[in-house]
Amino acid sequence: MTSSYADLERPPLSARALTRALVVPGGLWTRVDVREETGSTNADAGDAGRRDEPEGLVVIAESQSQGRGRRDRQWTSPPRAGLTLSVLLRPGTPDPQRGWPAAPPGSYGWMPLLAGVALREAVTRVAGVEAALKWPNDLLVGDRKCAGILAEVAGDAIVIGIGLNVSTRAEELPPTNGVAATSLRVAGAESTDRDPLLRALLRGFARWYEGWREAGGDAEMCGLTAEYRRACATIGRRVRVLLPSGGELTGEATTVDGDGQLVIRTVDGAEHRVSAGDVLHVR
Repeated sequence: MTSSYADLERPPLSARALTRALVVPGGLWTRVDVREETGSTNADAGDAGRRDEPEGLVVIAESQSQGRGRRDRQWTSPPRAGLTLSVLLRPGTPDPQRGWPAAPPGSYGWMPLLAGVALREAVTRVAGVEAALKWPNDLLVGDRKCAGILAEVAGDAIVIGIGLNVSTRAEELPPTNGVAATSLRVAGAESTDRDPLLRALLRGFARWYEGWREAGGDAEMCGLTAEYRRACATIGRRVRVLLPSGGELTGEATTVDGDGQLVIRTVDGAEHRVSAGDVLHVR
């Protein structure tokens, strides 16, 4: 059997090895489903959620043909060049065995931010790349977008999708209308091995999620608020926020509040709390 150079550089993920490492007694992850190709991992995980699949499913795609970001933007990546995955969570369902109360719906805004914290930790530790978070759903490396996060509701479940550019070459990066794209490879990563990156990401995600659930969805109590604020490059920046309503808001991003909302101070001194929107960092 012969393999191209690209195949040698981008080996497939092993569902068996990942399951052995991540699906453990008492752990968050219950099933790891690695697919060679799919339309959208978020759609797949959402379908499973509506079929009453328990919390803890991880769907991973080596190639995704209909990946989406916010506002239905396309997320594209060459096969096996990145990490494309979605996880299924049920934060509103109490878990008496673990002592977890139901998290209130008002706390769900922390889900994509929690994913961002775990992703940044994995990228920094495993790839040796300094990264920061752009509220609410981007991982930045040198002011360029290296990953995106998309949270969606699926019945009474929440699906969190993550797309990270790992070994993507500069000429393979897709054009963007906003922040320019990059990858760990382009940024000079010490390692572009997806397996340890994925393990670190899912273990970190589980650790933060378990702490958040134990705290009843209180992000401040479990330390998530402080960690997110420390990692967020949006805080302290002048920003322009494109709101879902079609309006926009310009001012200084002063903090992220206890509900995960971005606090904007406009020139008249008024403070506005934003729960959703596209944020542009103004130089």
